[in-house]
Amino acid sequence: MPGPTKIDDNVTVSAQIRPEDVAEFAKQGFAAIINNRPDNEEPGQPPGSAIEAEAKKHGLAYYAIPVVGSSITYNDVAAHQKAMLRGMPALAYCRSGTRCYMMWALTRVLFDGISPLMLVADAARKGYDIRALPMLVEKVETERAARP
Repeated sequence: MPGPTKIDDNVTVSAQIRPEDVAEFAKQGFAAIINNRPDNEEPGQPPGSAIEAEAKKHGLAYYAIPVVGSSITYNDVAAHQKAMLRGMPALAYCRSGTRCYMMWALTRVLFDGISPLMLVADAARKGYDIRALPMLVEKVETERAARP
């Protein structure tokens, strides 16, 4: 997967970052780091708490919104949207960057009314496969509609 990949002026997605990478991201002008990866997803992965500590040390906001593909909920998407609005520009990371791209795309569809197919095509041009986006939009919208 490519990365870090700038999606728009406010969001860049990346594969797993390391605590020692954070200083460089701060120098590049990022205001926030969004972690979309659960801890212990694979051996050797740095814990989110170590990246959070470095983010705070360098004056960056840090948001932990760990998600796993098909179990993404409306609350996850809403939290991601809120984090993106608070700390621009933001670097979002996960194992490969794809999950972060998917979260960004879900916010664009659910909150901005952007066509999922347009976002899938744009992601493919940038090297990301988010073909599951329309299915996830339907799942998340169904879950939201079923809420009391």
